[in-house]
Amino acid sequence: MTTAAPTRSQLDVLEAVESRVLWLATSIIHHANRVRRTPSGVKVGGHQSSSASMASIMTALWFHHLRAPDRVSVKPHASPVLHAIEYLLGQLDGRYLTTLREFGGLQSYPSRLKDPVPADFSTGSVGIGATATIWSALAHRYVAGHFDVPQGGRQIALLGDAELDEGAIWEALVDPVVPRLGELLWIVDLNRQSLDRVVPDIAHGRIAGMFEAAGWHTITVKYGRRLEGLFERRGGGALRARIDEMGNEEYQRLLRSPAAELRERLPGAGRGRRDVERIVGELDDEELTAAVRDLGGHDLQRLLDAYAEADAVSDRPSVIFAYTIKAWRLPTQGHPANHSALLSGTQWEQLAGELGADAEDPWAEFGEHSPEAELCREVAARLEREPRPPAAPPAVPVDLGRAHSGRASTQQAFGRFFVDLANGAPEAATRVVTVSPDVASSTNLGGWLNKVGIWNVGERIDWFADDTDTLVRWRESEHGQHIELGIAEVNLVCLLGELGATWSRDGQPLLPIGTLYDPFVTRALEPWSYGMYAGGQSILVGTPSGVTLAPEGGAHQSIITPSVGIEQPRCIAWEPAFGQDLEWALLDALGRLGKPGGTNAYFRLSTRPLDQALAAVPDDPAAREQRRRAVLAGGYALRRAEGSPAVTIAAVGVMVPEALSAADELAAADVAADVLCLTSPDLLFRALQARRGLDDGEDAILDELLPAERAAPLVTVLDGHPHTLSFLGAVRNVPITCLGVDDFGQCGDVDDLYRYFGIDTDTIVGAALDLLP
Repeated sequence: MTTAAPTRSQLDVLEAVESRVLWLATSIIHHANRVRRTPSGVKVGGHQSSSASMASIMTALWFHHLRAPDRVSVKPHASPVLHAIEYLLGQLDGRYLTTLREFGGLQSYPSRLKDPVPADFSTGSVGIGATATIWSALAHRYVAGHFDVPQGGRQIALLGDAELDEGAIWEALVDPVVPRLGELLWIVDLNRQSLDRVVPDIAHGRIAGMFEAAGWHTITVKYGRRLEGLFERRGGGALRARIDEMGNEEYQRLLRSPAAELRERLPGAGRGRRDVERIVGELDDEELTAAVRDLGGHDLQRLLDAYAEADAVSDRPSVIFAYTIKAWRLPTQGHPANHSALLSGTQWEQLAGELGADAEDPWAEFGEHSPEAELCREVAARLEREPRPPAAPPAVPVDLGRAHSGRASTQQAFGRFFVDLANGAPEAATRVVTVSPDVASSTNLGGWLNKVGIWNVGERIDWFADDTDTLVRWRESEHGQHIELGIAEVNLVCLLGELGATWSRDGQPLLPIGTLYDPFVTRALEPWSYGMYAGGQSILVGTPSGVTLAPEGGAHQSIITPSVGIEQPRCIAWEPAFGQDLEWALLDALGRLGKPGGTNAYFRLSTRPLDQALAAVPDDPAAREQRRRAVLAGGYALRRAEGSPAVTIAAVGVMVPEALSAADELAAADVAADVLCLTSPDLLFRALQARRGLDDGEDAILDELLPAERAAPLVTVLDGHPHTLSFLGAVRNVPITCLGVDDFGQCGDVDDLYRYFGIDTDTIVGAALDLLP
């Protein structure tokens, strides 16, 4: 919605608010570092300079442009500006202003879950917070197309120009759906500095061209009205050309120059020097220094004009490049080393006078009847959102009734699961949305795609619909339940995070499941973790996995992902061996999504077919339920030796057949062995931590798997790094040998690689015998 242009008096009020926002943001950081005592002596930090460059952009946005449905991702280092605005709007209690980076206080960067006023987006992972607006827009469109939710607003990202160095930005921008998201608005704080330096050369034109090539509408706000007035004077074209052609480093140096030095440096040595000298000579010292600093990103009227222009474009995303000064109006403005610089006490007090604040009462609010206070009240009312209580997630059954038989891999069972879910639990199935980075068919989602179709922004013709050799029907519409992305795993997990947040954002829970090749979990790890940190709830399926994907070679054989699964917070990691175990675990994982206190899941699957009869699932209902509960607790005893075992073999996933074969060979040598099938080493580690009083939860599964009366040396084996299961020996304090893969793989047959890495039957037998007294 386009907002009316402000009058001169309204601009005066906005400028007063802008000064107070800058003062509060600077003072929040000042108090945390110069006033509050830190017993450890560790620097608290904060970013006064990065906050200052955003003060004008955020003042214009919040106090004139935003509407309640809009969502804003704030540049991480500008979090004090956000908190200053929240305070002025009456959203943030004043007692928090002194708690930046304090335990239980304001977080270092905006947070949806940890800040007293939840941010729209958690930021702090550079680049990821900005791209979250893209995936949030997609998620809202998806949920609005399938369920009844209020209309959304703009998805706005405020980001620093140095963030544009992040690959995640460009991975997201080139996805084919992005140019159709007209609700996107990015505002780039173009202060031409990064953490260590002034950004070299002039990058704006090149970057703007890249956005335009990706289908974005670009707007540049480079100069303020004072400089533009000078450009209109005789010879003003030469002045514009001189500044336009000036490299970033030279311009930043001018910001540090006194008037006398400016008169020497600004004209330069090239064509047009005399015209520039004439204009410079017409200005007094104060006018000259103000003119050099007069950039569009600090001109409220120019910013509001740019916001209005972006609002008028609805058929594609818009990006505004707003030229700013890092540390604007602070003593450190323009200095290449100002990123973490802090004002001294004297400088802070001087700033108070310049900004119309009171250092003796730094948190003073505007006078109750002042026009600034009235504006704050109007904005607070305009931005107040109606609460959206989340709908209850659908009931998920505990069993789908399939008889898992024959030889099948967990990846095959995964593909069949969705058809069974649609038949056995249709209400739950309507909430499922699957996502793949161009690997839907190769991760066995073809049957599901044929059933539910592919979601897209608008209808697309399937030109192969009449081709009888086509197995997967690519029907794209706004009603499908699968989202296909390009080959970019970062985009996949970022979208999963936002789809997994619709229960709290839009009041409608989804059950998002993403698939990717397991080796690329580590490529997507940081943004995947970010999604969980920000409150998203989803399921990630890595398949195929391990050196079991033998012919593909080392580049496609995952090694460390089992450890990643254990170490990832707010996520349960699974690696089932059999179809029935996978079904139970998937149903349990779906039942944990889309609600307060919910959690994520990661499944590591395989394409190796196993004989499902080896699972020996009990037929007796009570025994079957006991097995199901054991699967969901982390594992079960697949075979118990008669009498006391001499050794226990604990296997994960596809290594179960080798463990059983090893137990058979040991039995032939009169060595009794128990065999354990572990479905989730993650849950077993948590159980051990709970037993030590270091974690909440139950530890009974440890006694079921490893009862004291059957304590014996342990051999563990998995198709992953051997240290993953090294904690198991601590359950009964027994000797342990951990087998697994600790080097890069290579091409070959499965048996070749199992022997090479020492996870074959013979190696398991040898390890067991070596542990015997």
